[in-house]
Amino acid sequence: MSAAFAQIRDKIQAGQPLTLEDGVALYQHHNLMEVGALANEVRERLHGDRTYFNRNLHINATNVCEASCRFCSFARLQPGDKGAYTMTLEEAWGRLRARVEAQDPITEIHIVNGLHPGLPFSYYTDLLAGLKKIQPSIHLKAFTAVEIFYFAKKFGMSIEAVLQALRAAGLDSLPGGGAEIFAARVRKKICDDKSDADQWLEVHRVAHRLGMRSNCTMLYGHIETVEERVDHMLRLRALQEETGGFQTFIPLAFHPENNALMKLPAPTGAEDLRTYAVARLLLHNIPHVKAYWIMLGVKTAQTALWFGADDLDGTVQEERIYHMAGAETPQVMHPTEIVRVIQNAGRTPVERDTLYNVVAEGDALSLKKPFRRDVQRRGLEVVS
Repeated sequence: MSAAFAQIRDKIQAGQPLTLEDGVALYQHHNLMEVGALANEVRERLHGDRTYFNRNLHINATNVCEASCRFCSFARLQPGDKGAYTMTLEEAWGRLRARVEAQDPITEIHIVNGLHPGLPFSYYTDLLAGLKKIQPSIHLKAFTAVEIFYFAKKFGMSIEAVLQALRAAGLDSLPGGGAEIFAARVRKKICDDKSDADQWLEVHRVAHRLGMRSNCTMLYGHIETVEERVDHMLRLRALQEETGGFQTFIPLAFHPENNALMKLPAPTGAEDLRTYAVARLLLHNIPHVKAYWIMLGVKTAQTALWFGADDLDGTVQEERIYHMAGAETPQVMHPTEIVRVIQNAGRTPVERDTLYNVVAEGDALSLKKPFRRDVQRRGLEVVS
């Protein structure tokens, strides 16, 4: 063990926050397993062997977007462009109505869209209100800080006014997307025509002040440096110190297919795991770290549960953004399969709602016999 790593370990065990230099040293430390073990120590101090998931549905109502982010494979500049779409409100509402009619219970809808220049603000408020009418108990986690800032600028409203109007229509919390990398150098090259780092942070600051919870993210593995990754996480940590409103940090691995950065290689599995571990060690005041299986792949997400992550996201259903960037993961994972993946990793599954209230755990989440018979019929092993 190097002297630098030993000092970092001592800081962690003493509950002292790490510095930018510490974060960089963790990225540079040659022994990935030592970094992972230290992150797991923090993870288990916070959550034991519990791993969280929820029953959620993604709705990406439109991919028409006037921003031109170089890493994005989802957006289309004009409504008439190939692959462009915008759901009618009835189509979007129908995604939830189908789940209700099929008695396929979900507790959360996650909504992220492009920055459509032609939609009125009422489209978004009506979207939320209609979903709440179908299932009043549903938690609506909707619109990134980039979208909120865009609404404020486009419709001549303050950030607070936008959030208040959306809350009145049914908004419950904010997702963490759009953060990318905060460094101005990187944003100028990959996303220079949308909200900057300070504006992204301000949206979440206002949301937290209004009593809302939100998530936060970092897009890694493209043109950013290790120092810029660490700086990004420390800026999130600083806002959390101020407001306490972030629930979960989600590192998002760059996918290079079908976008302007497609010549770049995707991050490796080792890079994924190291980033999760460093995040858990740096972000001592953000309770949860999520291994987003849609983006990482199920196997890497499962491994990340021993590198600092304590959450796998959820059933997801119909995700488009990362699949249009080449993600080969399924678009839905049944709760029974999520339980199996968590148990197979040696962790204890806990079904949660969006705010991390426990919905079910223990015997209530055991693999059901029909699932066992189906798996055995297909000649696959069941690990419980």
